[in-house]
Amino acid sequence: MSIVSIFTTKRERRLWLALVIVLAAIYATLGQTPAIVAALGTDIIESAEANLVFALLILLVVIPIFFIDKRLAHVEIAVGIGIAAVLLLTWLRLGSWEERTHLFEYALVAALVHEALLERKSNGRRVPLPALLALMISMLLGLLDECVQAILPNRVFDPIDVAFNSLAAIVIIGARWLWARLSHWLHSRWRED
Repeated sequence: MSIVSIFTTKRERRLWLALVIVLAAIYATLGQTPAIVAALGTDIIESAEANLVFALLILLVVIPIFFIDKRLAHVEIAVGIGIAAVLLLTWLRLGSWEERTHLFEYALVAALVHEALLERKSNGRRVPLPALLALMISMLLGLLDECVQAILPNRVFDPIDVAFNSLAAIVIIGARWLWARLSHWLHSRWRED
């Protein structure tokens, strides 16, 4: 089987490659959070300003996956801003730096998986229920993260982290699914008028 036939487009290949790179970065840094916090200092990590800047940078990474190659109506832009606000507020309400990193990491993982599956489906390949499939794949990758930690020295399997990884996947895929439904509804209404 040639590599050309595995992927439907170059874009799909880039999305899966981006996912592999993100997962490699996540798994390569397992257990490094305490050292990173120590290097940066607790005061900086816990400051509202640093968290706000970091959250906004995260949105600059995750949000383009939503909107790439799209022409948006005013209502869609308003909904997108609402989704961004919910993600930002969720980020700021989480108690610890580690919880926040789980939200970012697995939101990005889930968005990449979902977008790759949608790209695959749009090019004629059979992808049943892409949102649900992306959610299951993302949750399994989050579980794998914790299973790897179970075998590392000074790390443990933490079901709460599995829950945060899953929550991130649910939030981003749920938001993307709702976004797609809204866009479809808006476009069908415009065609009727």
